[in-house]
Amino acid sequence: MPEERRDLFAGSAGLEKARHIYTVSEITRDIKAILENTFPEVWVEGEVSNFRAANSGHFYFSLKDNDALIGAAMFSRANKELKFKLEDGLKVICSGKIDVYMPRGQYQLIVEKIEPKGIGAQQLAFEQLKKKLSKEGLFDPAHKKELPLMLFCVGIVTSSAGAAVRDILQILKKGAPCVDALIRSVRVQGEGAGKEIAQGIVDLNQLGTVDAIIVSRGGGSSEDLWAFNEEAVARAIYNSRIPTISAVGHQINITLSDMVADCFVETPSAAAKLIVDKRNSLLSETESLRQQLKFSIAGIIGNLKHDLVALRHMLKSPKERLQEKVQFLDEVITRLHHSMGHFLNIHKERLSSLAARLGSLSPLAVLSRGYSLTSLYPDGAIVKDASQVKTGERVKTALSKGFFVSRVEEVNKDG
Repeated sequence: MPEERRDLFAGSAGLEKARHIYTVSEITRDIKAILENTFPEVWVEGEVSNFRAANSGHFYFSLKDNDALIGAAMFSRANKELKFKLEDGLKVICSGKIDVYMPRGQYQLIVEKIEPKGIGAQQLAFEQLKKKLSKEGLFDPAHKKELPLMLFCVGIVTSSAGAAVRDILQILKKGAPCVDALIRSVRVQGEGAGKEIAQGIVDLNQLGTVDAIIVSRGGGSSEDLWAFNEEAVARAIYNSRIPTISAVGHQINITLSDMVADCFVETPSAAAKLIVDKRNSLLSETESLRQQLKFSIAGIIGNLKHDLVALRHMLKSPKERLQEKVQFLDEVITRLHHSMGHFLNIHKERLSSLAARLGSLSPLAVLSRGYSLTSLYPDGAIVKDASQVKTGERVKTALSKGFFVSRVEEVNKDG
């Protein structure tokens, strides 16, 4: 063999011996090791796309920006505590590590933590759930129930150790002592509080003796009130057969419970006052009807007496029948007076209070403090403006005691 050919083959054998040929698995495994060691923990910002929640509970999606895209996976152990819902188009910041999925030779981000960009996770969860429940009609006014005209038993879902329940009970005891209060004690903040509140509403519905339910707690931070933003609580209120009153926190803290409830008030005290006001309104209406009934009965009795007197003159012989009618009428009158006396005793204190309030608003009370009331004389038109009178006209001035008539000497219309 020529010398040149022997050198050529010798060179080829050397090159064949020097190079290393990887299998696909080997090169992928080496790339995987390099990436995992180089990026053990990274923060990546991007927009969620192609989101998919698998039956296994794992989340799969892509993160993209204007120039690139990277696959991402968030396994169920990491996403089970996620407060908000991942969806396409959401801008997020993810923490995790770079990994290579060997069956496809693709690198991806294994997400351990994720948070929305520009808005807190809790606030985003609130807005997402609010939007969801609104679409389902949970806030629809047509679904809201009226509170009963008269409440005999009120269920209160709250903490038995909180100030809210003490405020409610104190106001009910003072303003509506006839209303029974049934307390279903629950935790109102912290892990699991939402489930307890929802179960409390269900339990009161099952009793069958409760006329209305107050869902309540005192004020606090958004985190403190978060249990009342949970879906389980909102659905329990929506599904309640008994009218509900939401009294959570203060005016600045609007919860999903407030939006779903049949009636929303700003504080626990306001919820109790609402019940007291309904009772007082009913009593006032009852008093008005009682007065109408009293006058109607008095008219009927008067007519009966008149008829009996006429019968007495017309029927002189059957005296026994007249005596029976008179005795029956006396018994009716006695029972009516007894019933009216009973009603009067019940409302005596209420009427006294109203009389005192009316007295304080009386014009005579104003005059007694040194004020006077002037009217044109003799037509009696009240003078409210200096332009109503002219020089030389007579006016009548009423005082706390008496009045006097005078003649106008000067009119100043400018005040």
